[in-house]
Amino acid sequence: MTLRLAFMGTPDFAVPVLAELLAAGHEIAAVYSQPPRRAGRGMAEQPSPVHRFAGANGLSVRTPVSLRSPEEQSAFAALGLDAAVVVAYGLILPKPVLDAPRLGCLNLHASLLPRWRGAAPIQRAIMAGDAETGVMVMQMDEGLDTGPVLLAEHVRIGPKATAGSLHDELSRIGASLMVRALAALERGALQAMPQAAGGVTYASKIDKDEARIDWSRGAGALDCHIRGLTPFPGAFFEVMRDKAPVRIKILRAEPVEGSGAPGEVLSLEGGITIACGQGALRIAELQRAGKGPMQADDFLRGFPLHVGERLA
Repeated sequence: MTLRLAFMGTPDFAVPVLAELLAAGHEIAAVYSQPPRRAGRGMAEQPSPVHRFAGANGLSVRTPVSLRSPEEQSAFAALGLDAAVVVAYGLILPKPVLDAPRLGCLNLHASLLPRWRGAAPIQRAIMAGDAETGVMVMQMDEGLDTGPVLLAEHVRIGPKATAGSLHDELSRIGASLMVRALAALERGALQAMPQAAGGVTYASKIDKDEARIDWSRGAGALDCHIRGLTPFPGAFFEVMRDKAPVRIKILRAEPVEGSGAPGEVLSLEGGITIACGQGALRIAELQRAGKGPMQADDFLRGFPLHVGERLA
């Protein structure tokens, strides 16, 4: 059975979910997304990825700054919805909004709740060295990702997974999961399972300052740190040149054997090997500010490093 839905989402992660809902034949009464933001060289207002996709598919788009006003809540209730699907929307849904759809509001969250509630679950799972994550469809309540779980899929985090690759995998799986959850919910075939009381962690938004690499950490931890911040904002170190720091992002590296002072360049053979607090990292791909990604050998031809040099 097809349902009358509102879709509420903003970033790229949410777009495949909206596409799957349309492909399944559901009626999208309205799409809610965050207001356009100024971006790019000209700082022109740019609609969100969900806004652009919805517009290209002839869907009605609403971009309120808040849903707290009686006017916005009345406009939402007037849609006469069976359900609302929420995927990384970025605005708080007040109780009148949560209660308006016949079947409530369903949220797709990219973690195995209650672990990694909050804004950056994909990055935090990799940065913490988790072996597994997943996506869950949750019945929303007034808490932060605290509602009962309706359906879930577990996903292994491979040793080479980055935030970018895991983002794409979870988005694809989550799109199918949401369609299945809606079908089962309408049939009354889903059992809402309360989240466990223990094991709660919070995935706070990534602060750009924490992207700086601390070479005193172990190589394994730094590998997770780098992969969890790839492609954005990118884990970085700095090198002094002409009395000024040059910021360099590491896009791909692997832990290897080696020892030395943390941040010391140990070898330039087959990559750039840097000593860590425990073990070493061999860097395979880097990027200077304003430049494109480069393999280590190509990078060194334009920006030499020296064995024994210390990176900050």
